[in-house]
Order: sequence, then structure tokens, then C-alpha cells
Amino acid sequence: MHTLYPMKFTPIFKEKVWGGEQLKHLLGKKFEPLPNCGESWEISGMPGNESVVSNGFLEGNELPELIEVYMGDLAGEQVFANFGVTFPLLFKFLDTADDLSIQVHPDDAMALERHHGQGKAEMWYVLDADPGAEIYLGFQEDISPETFRKKLESSSLKDLLRVYQVIPGDVFYIPPGQVHAIGKGIRLCEIQQASDITYRVYDWDRPGIDGNPRKLHVEEAMEAIDFSARENKVDYKVTDNLPVELVNTPKFTTRLLSFDKPLQQEYVFVDSFVVYICLKGSFTISYAGGSVKVHLGESVLIPAEINNIGLDPDGACLLLETYISG
Repeated sequence: MHTLYPMKFTPIFKEKVWGGEQLKHLLGKKFEPLPNCGESWEISGMPGNESVVSNGFLEGNELPELIEVYMGDLAGEQVFANFGVTFPLLFKFLDTADDLSIQVHPDDAMALERHHGQGKAEMWYVLDADPGAEIYLGFQEDISPETFRKKLESSSLKDLLRVYQVIPGDVFYIPPGQVHAIGKGIRLCEIQQASDITYRVYDWDRPGIDGNPRKLHVEEAMEAIDFSARENKVDYKVTDNLPVELVNTPKFTTRLLSFDKPLQQEYVFVDSFVVYICLKGSFTISYAGGSVKVHLGESVLIPAEINNIGLDPDGACLLLETYISG
């Protein structure tokens, strides 16, 4: 009987009107024949975009199929009880050669009522950024819906938004209801609820890939937006060879691990799968059944039944660790 093991997946590449070419240089992503790669979906159970295992005896199987077979052993008992065969998170890399649209995501209640899906909370970890690159996130001050609509009608919505000049290592948490846009010249990792529900508010008056303006969702957005000012940048300090918590929410917990010596990670009290995303260097995962080598830019799913693993780095490594703790 084969036992479960740390699984890697084949990335799913997405051409975008704002997409760039830097993921091939930064992370070794081979997205040809696409002219650009705006998004590399690393681990996904989204319908029509199901990730396929690329290593081990389960190679070639889709993630939702595996959850159906292995249930709580893979997903975690509580995760499986809550989500069934639906993989609840989505992991991506993004590369922006142009500004993304100004947009907002609904919360769970609105997403369930309108779309029979879940809402979208997300976080960003900035990998790389051109000098002066900016993220637009939330409002500078509390505003009224009327003020928002007036600024939108005059194509000056950007005047209301809080602007962050970003550098590598910056982290942002974006709860549902927060208006946001990633500016051009940024490469980042995005961890989010498994939802593709986006209300596009303003798209800089540009055409889409097909030459036509992309659809806007202003009325839906007006119902979803939180018009109060909030701070969304995460304040943290790296501690070598110890996990540092970045985001802890009912939807997911993400920690940063910067390490240059062998470590033991125990997940006895985590009733969830764990996902590693390698942002720097390479390392080997050892577990009771064997070992798996992980390279820069790769993402790995640790099944919930594996509670104890070792991490053996090849020099300095940086990874994001994510699980569901609710």
C-alpha cells in the first residue's frame, strides 16, 4: 500500500492583458508558447484549473480526485468536513507589466448568495519590484459611497486610495471588501481563498486582450466595498531558523521561514494540509516514507497525515508555509 507523500504540481500559466515575462527569469517558469505570464497557478482545485501532481506514484492525478480518495488524510479531517472535495485555497505567482484593474472581492456571505461560492480573502508577499513600483490598497481616509462614485465617474478614483511603494519582502493582507490594485513592475506570491470572484471597478480605460474594454461590475462592487480606512500592510521581523507568522485568519495561516540549517517541523496540532512555496534556494523535505527535493519557485503540498518532517537546506532558503487553523 502506497502512503501519501509531499506532492508537487505542474503550474498552470495564465496570459493576462497586464502580464509580463519576469517569472521565467525570476523563478524559472517556462510558460511558452504564451506571449506573457501574468499568473502562474501553483496549487489549484478550481473547476477547469485543477492542479496535476508531477511527482511520485500519484503523478498525473488531479488534486480534487485525490481529496475524494484520501479525504481527511490529505486535506485534514476538519478541512474535509468543511469543504469536501473542494480544495479551499489557491496559490499563485503574479508578474505585472502593467497596472491591474482597481477591484474588490466579496465576503463569504455575499459570494454564497450571489455566486454559490466562497468569498476571497488574500495575502501578497512581494518577491521583486521595479524601483518606485506601487500597490493601491484601501482608502486614505473613511469615505462615503457618494464620494467614491463621483471619483469613479471622473476617472480619478486613484486619488482616494492608499499608495504603497513596495520592496521585496513587503507583505499585505487584503480582506474581502478592500479596494485594491497591484501596480506595474511587481512580482509577488498570492495566497487566497479558492475563489475567482472579482468585481472590477475601474480598468484604466484600456482595452482587454480581445481589443474590447473588459466588463466592469460597479453596482456589485458598491455593495461589497468597505469604505472605511484600514492599514493592510503586515509588520513583521524575520527571525532566522524560526517560523514568523505573517497572517493568521480563519481562512488560512501563513508563516515565513528563513533558514540555513536543518530544521524539524511538527504539525501534530495542525488538522490541515500544509503548503510550502520556495522563494529562495532549495531544500530537501524528509519524512517517514522518504524525501522530496524542492527547488526555487516550486510549491509542495504536505498531506495532513504527515505530522513530522525535516527540512535540510542547500544554503540559505526562504519559504512560505500555509495551513488552515480554524
